[in-house]
Amino acid sequence: MLDQPVGHTFDAMTSLAPSQRIHLVLLGVQNVPRSAQFYEALGWTRSPTGNDGFVKFNMGGYAICLINREDFASDALSPTATGSGFAGVALIHLARNAEDVSRILARAAEAGGAIVKPATRTHWGVAGYFKDPDGHLFEVDYETVWAFDAQHHLRVDEVNIV
Repeated sequence: MLDQPVGHTFDAMTSLAPSQRIHLVLLGVQNVPRSAQFYEALGWTRSPTGNDGFVKFNMGGYAICLINREDFASDALSPTATGSGFAGVALIHLARNAEDVSRILARAAEAGGAIVKPATRTHWGVAGYFKDPDGHLFEVDYETVWAFDAQHHLRVDEVNIV
């Protein structure tokens, strides 16, 4: 397949289920260097394997990647690179304790993000939301039911009994 020219499309002969994992979260942004600066101001470390047009942040087994929104839309064959309204998608950071929720939201604001919902007591714990400079929604959440390993990786198939 790799011997075909760029733009060649392929038909599958049989179907194949993808493995049950996500490797990359791709965020289309207006200005890649500005957005990278925001995430670095959050305290994240940029991967040395990215470049000026494709910035990667290692998230412990997957990556959040930044790409120019126009280029992303073009690659996805979208008729437009803009949208409006609630996208129905958020990236969620599970904090180590309830107090960290407001502290992480404060860091997001200091870095240039917009607080959408301050740290608020919920039925399950404490949560709040911020948007990055391109409007991507993040929730910062703490709930005692989430189970983690020693490296703070989520144990999806386990819960803490409270």
